[in-house]
Amino acid sequence: MLLVGLTGGIGSGKSTVARMLEERGAIVFDADALARRAVEPGTPGHDAVVERFGANVLGPGGELDREALASIVFADPAARRDLEAIVHPEVRRLFAEGCERYRDTDRVVVFSAPLLVETGMHTAFEVLVVVATPVEAQVERLLRDRAMTEEAIRARIAAQAPLEDKLAVADVVVGNDGSLEELEEQVGRVWTDLRVRASAPSP
Repeated sequence: MLLVGLTGGIGSGKSTVARMLEERGAIVFDADALARRAVEPGTPGHDAVVERFGANVLGPGGELDREALASIVFADPAARRDLEAIVHPEVRRLFAEGCERYRDTDRVVVFSAPLLVETGMHTAFEVLVVVATPVEAQVERLLRDRAMTEEAIRARIAAQAPLEDKLAVADVVVGNDGSLEELEEQVGRVWTDLRVRASAPSP
């Protein structure tokens, strides 16, 4: 099993790259999906979030209101750290459980997460792929694709590590400031490289 970390800022196209890798045969775990599982009603994570942030972050069915929670944590760094301290250990546990069945195979297992570098978790992977996109392109995409204000978008971007920090620790960089066809070509080359690494005999 080749463990690959995939990261990039919000609106960088990381999810698109993850989908392209999955189409080529990668096993992809999405950190956001695991984070949602970690705080589902009835889980210890859900209880801990409600205890820390109060019932005003709950929706009508008892599930977390993610937008209400986001509005709190992206305006308050201490609150964001508290939320991450609840969610991140559970995400790591769920990912480790999901990896077990591939441990003795030559599969390429990709963990797609926006905060890999910020949490220091990038060191757990054999290959770190960073999707690089200029900030203004991130803003433009998010304004087009999500119901977010520019102020909220820039707050989210500011809450993540600068692209330069991610590039400094990247093993592979995928530039996403061109066409979808150009991105497909890049991902195809990356996939070829990952398959070679995955099938290489262990040292």
